[in-house]
Amino acid sequence: MNSCDIINKTKRKTPLSYEEIQWFINEYTNGNIPDYQVSAWLMAVCLNSLTDEETFALTDVMKKSGDILDLSAVSGITVDKHSTGGVGDKTSLIIGPIAAACGVYVPKMSGRGLGHTGGTIDKLESISGYRTDIPFEEFISIVNRTGFSIVSQSGKLCPADKKLYALRNATGTVDSIPLICASIMSKKLAMNADCILLDVKYGSGAFMKTIEDARKLADIMTRIGTMAGKKCSAIATDMNIPLGKNIGNALEVAEAVEILQGRTKGRLYDLCIELSAEMLRLAGKGDTEKCRQLAENAVSDGKALEIFAETIELQGGDSRITEDISRLPQPLYSHKVCASKSGKIIGMDSEEVGMTSLMLGAGRAVKSADIDMSAGIVLERECGDTVQNGEHILTLYSSSVSDFSEAEARILKAITIE
Repeated sequence: MNSCDIINKTKRKTPLSYEEIQWFINEYTNGNIPDYQVSAWLMAVCLNSLTDEETFALTDVMKKSGDILDLSAVSGITVDKHSTGGVGDKTSLIIGPIAAACGVYVPKMSGRGLGHTGGTIDKLESISGYRTDIPFEEFISIVNRTGFSIVSQSGKLCPADKKLYALRNATGTVDSIPLICASIMSKKLAMNADCILLDVKYGSGAFMKTIEDARKLADIMTRIGTMAGKKCSAIATDMNIPLGKNIGNALEVAEAVEILQGRTKGRLYDLCIELSAEMLRLAGKGDTEKCRQLAENAVSDGKALEIFAETIELQGGDSRITEDISRLPQPLYSHKVCASKSGKIIGMDSEEVGMTSLMLGAGRAVKSADIDMSAGIVLERECGDTVQNGEHILTLYSSSVSDFSEAEARILKAITIE
């Protein structure tokens, strides 16, 4: 085999065999094929796509390039959930405890945020003492005890994906549905849970900008998951506006606690119930309606909140935040933003809201940057609300930024009032 033959086949839309993809990816991962040849192949994929069989082969080879977790020591059905990311997306902190309260085991590895999208690990590390980097045996022990744990992703998981993604990012070849699918599903399959739920976001604050593209990605990911022998389903969800009212690490943990306390309802609560119900359905707990009722009961009877608190404590964190959210990092500075005119709020550009949060210190523009855990935004009003000129509509928070003028100007442009 040689690289030029493989590049030419994809360029001419001639399907590659499993063995050809295996050789090409493994040789690249081991440093035997140069970046420029793999870049040429990635561009050919972007232009001509891959068949389902090729996408499965690419996913499988990437999965096998590193560790595959052994979850056999978990005492029941395991369900993993993946979100393609967004602004204000703290669903994992909510649905994990809900599903665990209903008898499903949720062992989850998550990543850190980069750019305008937040990372689940960053949110959890805003809890004083919370350890996201723990030995695998301890991770499994916590899952068996509470049914739920989130830890940081192992560096030994899918090294081929890590190398390929860096190259895709540098060569403008990120936006290919087969490549996105292989990147996501290789890591999910390496996690090796019995069932996989995919929350595919679309809209201004998501990578997939249209619902049509989100559905295409959802469809191929579920097909690849099924071909790999997993029970897999996907839900396309709207990220044209931020999810929930809080954006920022400690602020999002606080909102997750309020949801689990049963104090807050609305769009975020409804989505978490739907996602939890689908996790339970995949795990064989009943039909969608029964599973939805189980999820709602887990919140109303306080069981999900108890599981969240116990998991935090077992991972070294301050579990008292589930009773008193003021124990989370508090900002030094705040600034109220008021409506610039009267009318109805008809839009909030999620990406711009996320970028404003980044300006306040809540995210990182590069991987090595520090995060201000207290920074972020609280939306006091939402889409559909009628507001008056000068009315308080949101608050900006930070401990690293005291001049909010630039952030205020940016976020006001992101909110459409008519």
